[in-house]
Amino acid sequence: MVSKSKENEFMKEAIKEAYKCIKSGHGGPFGVVIVKDNKIIGRGHNRVLKNNDSTCHGEIMAIRNACKNINSFNLNGAEIYTTGEPCPMCLGAILWARINKIYYGCSIHDAKNIGFDDEAFYKKLSLKTNKLNIKQIEKEACLELYKEYKKLNLSRY
Repeated sequence: MVSKSKENEFMKEAIKEAYKCIKSGHGGPFGVVIVKDNKIIGRGHNRVLKNNDSTCHGEIMAIRNACKNINSFNLNGAEIYTTGEPCPMCLGAILWARINKIYYGCSIHDAKNIGFDDEAFYKKLSLKTNKLNIKQIEKEACLELYKEYKKLNLSRY
């Protein structure tokens, strides 16, 4: 378990990442560190503008960095410290990475006040209620693909 003073220390490191982002013009004020066994294993900040890539949020960049640093896609036992409440995309990435705990500074409402409206994305998440044009096709062919993969027994989860 991480002590309160260590938690604050790790969040300060995430804040440093966010300041790097602001000063370099890489993107929004979002900095992140990932910690495992009281050691920072990954760092990242928003690079949406720098990379011209809408998926380069701070959490995604830190997950990529941590996975590379420990040579594993599974970050089970790790904690993430982020200056902003994770958006739906980042929350999904955090879950896929098997990160166990999230610490965040500002809420989605705080982000909305500076022009980041993540709330709109939360409302669109349900496939039943969104206004996206989604249609399932070629299910049987895709199921065959899945069966072939399952035969290989490659899943590491």
